[in-house]
Amino acid sequence: MKLNIIAFSGSLRKESYTTKLIKAFQKSAPDGITVEIIDISNLPFINEDLENDLPQTVKDLHEKIKNADAILLATPEYNRSYSPVLKNAIDWGSRPEGTNMWDAKPAAVIGCSPYSLGGFGAVNHLRQVMLYVNLYTMQQPEFYLSNITDSMDEKGNITKPETQKFIDDFWQAFVKWIEKFIQ
Repeated sequence: MKLNIIAFSGSLRKESYTTKLIKAFQKSAPDGITVEIIDISNLPFINEDLENDLPQTVKDLHEKIKNADAILLATPEYNRSYSPVLKNAIDWGSRPEGTNMWDAKPAAVIGCSPYSLGGFGAVNHLRQVMLYVNLYTMQQPEFYLSNITDSMDEKGNITKPETQKFIDDFWQAFVKWIEKFIQ
């Protein structure tokens, strides 16, 4: 089965661990799966005043979501929550009212951190919003990567076999999850 997955990194930092992780997922995607990382840095802040004449970047986001088979969200943890740029993208994907592009899309969320909790707080907070916009979020396995700097080099290459296995096992579960919703 061929699948088109769009992925979002919740970090805009040039050397972002979250972006490196999503690229590691992209590189590890099983055969037949295309992973396109969507740039959310150019989205304007959510503003209902813009909804009558949506900016092109928002229209492009809507089109990407519409054409995707599934969604993969990657989040860093900022103060026990996910990032504002990721929230902004989710909000734009659900606006204007009545045009929720996320509706009924299979999805998964992954988190990482250079610290010991691996984005646990951010992932769980993000799940609340994913539920509200009706993303069909895979519950298990959960993916938190603590101490990410121990698992990859400065270029984002996975250096620990157990981390690569974690990614591969997650992919297997995610593909099975997506197949439940894609005919």
